[in-house]
Amino acid sequence: MQEGVTLSIEHTGSTSIPGLDAKPILDILAGAPEPGSLARAIDTLQHADYIYRGEQGIRGRHFFRRGNPRQYHIHLTLTGSDFWRDHLLFRDYLRANPEVAAKYAALKHALAERYPFDRESYIEGKTEFVQHVLRAASDGRE
Repeated sequence: MQEGVTLSIEHTGSTSIPGLDAKPILDILAGAPEPGSLARAIDTLQHADYIYRGEQGIRGRHFFRRGNPRQYHIHLTLTGSDFWRDHLLFRDYLRANPEVAAKYAALKHALAERYPFDRESYIEGKTEFVQHVLRAASDGRE
């Protein structure tokens, strides 16, 4: 086994927003300090029984899951990457703006009803809202 790596860890996803309805899956954002440490982090997480699923269509994000049923998702990326920054910006904005978090919850419920067995459409249905929040957070407005 390769030498381990120190990661920055953040709780993200719906379970990180107080009062927001969420599936019982903990989303963990793990930040590696530099590109050379990613392979060591992937190896270490696999040895900790996380199932590595690759980038799954998101360049620069390495996805892991654990549990049956699933209880944990790890999103491994470089600390400071766009993926890292956007996830923290989105989380922090929803934490600071409960009315926006409530709108997000309503959207998630509507999409879950519309696409109960189509995860890709559910995720795609959230994209415009997420982009709006990221723009608002970057501009420092609602």
